[in-house]
Amino acid sequence: MKVKSSSKKSSKPVKVTPLMQQYAQVKSQHPDALLLFRVGDFYETFGEDAVKAAKVLGIILTARNNGGSKVELAGFPYHSLDMYLPRLVKAGFRVAICEQLELPSKTKKIVKRGVTEIVTPGVVLDESILNFNENNYLAVLHIDPKQRHGMAFLDISTGEFYLAEGDDDYLDKLLQSFNPSEILIAKGKKSYLENKYGDKYYIFPLDDWIFTTEYTIEKLLDHFEVSTFKGFGVDDLDHGQIAAGAALHYLSNTENHKLQHLQSLRRIQAQEYLWLDRFTIKNLELLHSQHDTGIPLINILDNTISPMGARCLRRWIIFPLIQKEAIDRRLDTVEYFIKHPAQHDALAEQIKKIGDLERLIGKVSVGKVNPRELYQLLLGLEALVTIKDLLQSASLKHLSITGEKIQLCASIRKEIKKTLAEDPPTLLSKGNVIAPGVSDELDDLRNVIKNSKELLLEIQQSEAEATGITNLKIGFNNVFGYYLEVTNKYKNQGLIPDHWVRKQTLTNAERYVSDELKKLEQKILGAEEKIKTIEEALYHQLIIDLLDFVPPIQSNAQLIAQLDCLLSFAMTAQANNYCKPSILEDFKIDIKAGRHPVIEKHLPIGESYVENDLFLDNDQYQILMITGPNMSGKSALLRQTALICLMAQMGSFVPAQEANIGLLDKIYTRVGASDNISSGESTFMVEMNETANILNNLSNRSLILLDEIGRGTSTYDGVSIAWAIAEYLHENNEGRPKTLFATHYHELNELANQYDRIHNFNVAVKEIGNKIVFLRKLRAGGSSHSFGIHVAKMAGMPKDVLSRATQLLKLLEQRTAH
Repeated sequence: MKVKSSSKKSSKPVKVTPLMQQYAQVKSQHPDALLLFRVGDFYETFGEDAVKAAKVLGIILTARNNGGSKVELAGFPYHSLDMYLPRLVKAGFRVAICEQLELPSKTKKIVKRGVTEIVTPGVVLDESILNFNENNYLAVLHIDPKQRHGMAFLDISTGEFYLAEGDDDYLDKLLQSFNPSEILIAKGKKSYLENKYGDKYYIFPLDDWIFTTEYTIEKLLDHFEVSTFKGFGVDDLDHGQIAAGAALHYLSNTENHKLQHLQSLRRIQAQEYLWLDRFTIKNLELLHSQHDTGIPLINILDNTISPMGARCLRRWIIFPLIQKEAIDRRLDTVEYFIKHPAQHDALAEQIKKIGDLERLIGKVSVGKVNPRELYQLLLGLEALVTIKDLLQSASLKHLSITGEKIQLCASIRKEIKKTLAEDPPTLLSKGNVIAPGVSDELDDLRNVIKNSKELLLEIQQSEAEATGITNLKIGFNNVFGYYLEVTNKYKNQGLIPDHWVRKQTLTNAERYVSDELKKLEQKILGAEEKIKTIEEALYHQLIIDLLDFVPPIQSNAQLIAQLDCLLSFAMTAQANNYCKPSILEDFKIDIKAGRHPVIEKHLPIGESYVENDLFLDNDQYQILMITGPNMSGKSALLRQTALICLMAQMGSFVPAQEANIGLLDKIYTRVGASDNISSGESTFMVEMNETANILNNLSNRSLILLDEIGRGTSTYDGVSIAWAIAEYLHENNEGRPKTLFATHYHELNELANQYDRIHNFNVAVKEIGNKIVFLRKLRAGGSSHSFGIHVAKMAGMPKDVLSRATQLLKLLEQRTAH
């Protein structure tokens, strides 16, 4: 019976309020987004969205009556959006912002509302969410396991739009390099990506039909207003074009329709850059450290002044050059700035004034630049005038050419300066955005507002004199505007004129209005409304005029970013005593007194870094077999060699007394233990995967760093694998990669007796009694002792364990000898 009764209750139609009907309709259009629904002065969330928002934002979760049923509710004031929106996006939510599209009216039960913006981790323009010194890339992948994957990387805040195609390794490398905030992929391929990367990336699936040639290519051609992609040099990247077209589709679906700053597609040419696979980027700790207390290379090299320069430097680190001429141009420029400190400082001073020109012009393009930001853009354009002069006066040809490329945009600079008030407010609605003298009508209306106090005072004085009410006051409220206030002392004395109209009675006074006061009120309030309308029109016209200058300003921003990087290299080189490397076409690496750029900056006070010489080539010293105990400095030596070569090919000076670097095309590393438990891969499996990748892709100009290969399995297995790998590196037919091979397996010292280009080296230690001192110096010859028990003692191992280990070691050594 209870069930039957319950059934009857549930069969009755549930009444839903008009507001919740409207909410449900909007929410149905954006089911994957957390919907911020504007209701008066608040953004409200309902149902599951409210539960999520309350938890992430720490706001109160309540409930409201929805026609008889309760629904969860959580909200915050609309003016707090800048505080709460970043928290939602950083928590991984897509946020749809639904605004009131008309003013409330007594004749309408409910105002019109609509979604004006969808903010996702990869589609962000808000400065409070963006990291100023990092790009925020949206990645789109068109997966085709049988052929080449198509890839597109887009930063809507800067207008950068890259295209590429490649296999799984190339996909891994680019994802590691660009580190996208969001990845788009066809629904049918989502599992492929999740199986490969787990939850490492924020992945959002799109309908499969979007990833079709007909749809996406038309999207791209229409956006760029071209009939072919040959001008961009990407006409042969069919899969990449599909990914790029899908990106434009997504931007449109997230209410981003103004995209004039997406001016071109840039092809990522693998053959133009030094190849760093994802393992190498991670192992060398170029952008991020693998340890909580670690310091990545970028922290040492980044002395940039502008956000544009900081973002450019990150790209330079991940994509070092392989063209000698281009590298030498950068090195010569760095050298010039070191030798001409006055010009260095003068340029740095001007770049400080520029701000983030790249993102500012991006905001202009999408129509979201505020007056304060536009004023900063003006200051940036004005600073370019001095920068251009400084560069054109430089004696270095490359700098003078850069100066010639800077476009001063004189006409729009003049227009902004004339139109925009000096130091305007952030919000256009605050007023005083347009400068005096731009509009006669605006100036007249402002004069009315300015003189309104005097005009009101005149009415007050004249009415007081005419009536004899000496304490007469004029006030204002939002209900009936300006009023005359008479205290009870005078209201019954017959002093109130007949033409005054009573509007309000208070405890101690009464309020009236007069025709003269109403006329002045209409003039004042009308002026305020007209001023707002005129200012908005003039400001938006200024933005429209500025759109024609998006391409040259973007070009200027790129030039300044590169200049900032080179100034940073010069500052870093001077501060750290770096030398200018020589970039050679041969196959040698010859480093004198090399140092690790990160470790040397974080040594204990009073301790200096131990410098080391190192020589590698393809003919005699191809493979250095380096032995020595843990903590002796083998890994640091391997890494510093790679970092010196990488820095040189970035165009940076390097931590050494002298460095002659034969151009490299690839750097591979297999250093440090790691695993991938989420994918069921052991440390040893990961080690073998990484090593296999190296052996299958080596070249004559590769630099390979191998650290403790084979230690993840039994000793005999490990020695055998390490031995076979060393032989392959020496004997293969693909090339003679220069290799640093650090190992504990002293058996590998035998290889030097069998192969001409393998040489034994060790990192020296000094044994004093029962203690060892790490000298961290590379010297010729192999080591026959691992000092493992000594290291265990230094780590604080119990004495009983150390004593027993010493006994067992002697026993094992005796058995091996027999």
